[in-house]
Amino acid sequence: MRTVGVDLAAEPAKSALAILDWTPGRVQVVDLRMGVSDAEIVAAADGADRVGIDAPFGWPDAFVAFVSAHHEHRSPATSLASREDRRPLTKRRTDIVVQETTGVVPLSVSADRIAHVALRCAGLLTELRSAGIDVGRVDGVAVEVYPAAALRRWGLRNRGYKGGAQDGFAGLLDAFDAATPWLDLGDFRATFRATDDAFDAVVAAFIARAAACAATTLPSAREWDVASREGWIHLPTGALADLV
Repeated sequence: MRTVGVDLAAEPAKSALAILDWTPGRVQVVDLRMGVSDAEIVAAADGADRVGIDAPFGWPDAFVAFVSAHHEHRSPATSLASREDRRPLTKRRTDIVVQETTGVVPLSVSADRIAHVALRCAGLLTELRSAGIDVGRVDGVAVEVYPAAALRRWGLRNRGYKGGAQDGFAGLLDAFDAATPWLDLGDFRATFRATDDAFDAVVAAFIARAAACAATTLPSAREWDVASREGWIHLPTGALADLV
């Protein structure tokens, strides 16, 4: 089985791509690179069993409805006077589920620092679809992932390692190495340990493996319709060792 992981940023320079090959008892990193374009991601996804992308796949239903109404000079459906009033516009159903089940709070796609990432992701999903890759926002070949929440599920550090926090990152790398003795980084060990973006791309490919093995959470029947528009974050349900 081959899985791909993408740590998507607003620009290619900060975007990372990992390609992993899985065999019984072992996983090998066959590519790990920074500075990837949309075209490179589409090429890597071709033939992969699953592709994990660390970026929101959609926006909250309430936010979309609000923007449409505001654009057409119609009144919003609800009051926007308080933060609590505005919460449905800033949280997707999947964001709430992740927070309730892991304690990790996803960034808001409509009210936080990932707006440009989400816009790039929308374009990338269109390119993947044009290439014949299933990008259904719940359980397609391309799935939405969130490394921080997955790390929490696996009992590893999920905070204090991003953006140059070297002590936290070094400790997380050591813990990840200890938990995955079956991971063969080959010639990519230096890249893996050099930047949290490359690390997150590998984690995204791990979550893609979990999704391919039906070992991630999916929405309930009641949540499926809204998730098909807003996107759905796949959280692993088993241990790291279960992946091999």
